[in-house]
Amino acid sequence: MAKKRVVVLYGGRADEHSISCISTAGVLNAMDTERFEPIPIGITKDGKWIVGGEDPRGWNLDGGELPTVKITPETRPVLLDPSLGKDGFLVGEPGDLGSAGNGFDSNVVNTSDPETHHAVTSLGHVDAVLPVLHGPYGEDGTIQGLLEMMGVPYVGCGVFASAACMDKHFTKVVLSAAGIATAPGITVDARNFTASDVLAQIDEAQLTYPLFVKPSRAGSSFGVTKVEAADDRETQLDRLTAAIAAGGEHDWKVLIEQGIDGHEVECAVLCAKPGDEPEASWPGEIVLDHQDDDQFYDFDSKYMDASASHVEVPANLPVSVLEDVRDVARRAFKAVDGAGLSRVDTFVTPDGSVIINEINTMPGFTPISMYPKAWEATGVSYTELITRLIEGVLR
Repeated sequence: MAKKRVVVLYGGRADEHSISCISTAGVLNAMDTERFEPIPIGITKDGKWIVGGEDPRGWNLDGGELPTVKITPETRPVLLDPSLGKDGFLVGEPGDLGSAGNGFDSNVVNTSDPETHHAVTSLGHVDAVLPVLHGPYGEDGTIQGLLEMMGVPYVGCGVFASAACMDKHFTKVVLSAAGIATAPGITVDARNFTASDVLAQIDEAQLTYPLFVKPSRAGSSFGVTKVEAADDRETQLDRLTAAIAAGGEHDWKVLIEQGIDGHEVECAVLCAKPGDEPEASWPGEIVLDHQDDDQFYDFDSKYMDASASHVEVPANLPVSVLEDVRDVARRAFKAVDGAGLSRVDTFVTPDGSVIINEINTMPGFTPISMYPKAWEATGVSYTELITRLIEGVLR
């Protein structure tokens, strides 16, 4: 039987560019190459689609320097003709990158145009796409909409779920409508705010400190600030101003949420085939290893400092509580119209209540990421997981 040809998209324009690269290394190294022929397509930070650059299979977190998609002398541009569907992935020559004269200033071409027809060749028939892209322009419904228009099957959530879960504010709106608890908080516009008005909103919402201030549409803890209570009003205003400004560097829409006293527990959800009931893994817990009251699970704790935290699956909680987390994760996945996969992040309070923090529709696939670790602990290997996800969308 012929292998199915699967485009693996990685990199992208979001802050999580490098995490996508590391995730892709894990995916490509674990993919069953007896069944699938992977076609890695990198997306540079400025949005150029390429093949033939550095092989992502060799990327890891051991060297301290995060990888990026770069243009090399061998790099060829990838262009799309949406009208050709699964045959609409095309490549030019290395010298064509950035050449506006042949239409290569865009990733989209019309092959019926004689000026571009001779300049591109087919990348071959594509059976499915695995978009290992995190953050905006990859996890927010944009790439999903493009693939929908092309009629190309892809792994993961659709346009609505991707967009709704990328925006933490609207995740709360959808989950609240479904009767699922989320962390108390408010949303502010970082482009136009006064700290005194924000402080008044915090008081009106009766939020208790510490607060977590974060961009609504970003991931990997970029732009997140923990704000403690201050002894005087001016200091509190200064702290809020700085935190909102930090979040505003990543998104004008900024959330201010009440810190939750409890375990940070994450549950992997899998629904590889449309129409199936979603499955939930054993939930895992992020355990911070540094004895520091001010520490939280920031970017360095996640990716750069192996001694900062570790993952425990299943989480060290009663089985009844773990089953409650699994149930809430499945309900949340269905409430947002999830598909394929998601990681549902929760807080479990001392009384056993489960509160949703956020839903990641394309969770990290790095060697230290919770999603593959949780499924491995539940009896599904990394390779089997990828196989199920791809075969679930093939048609």
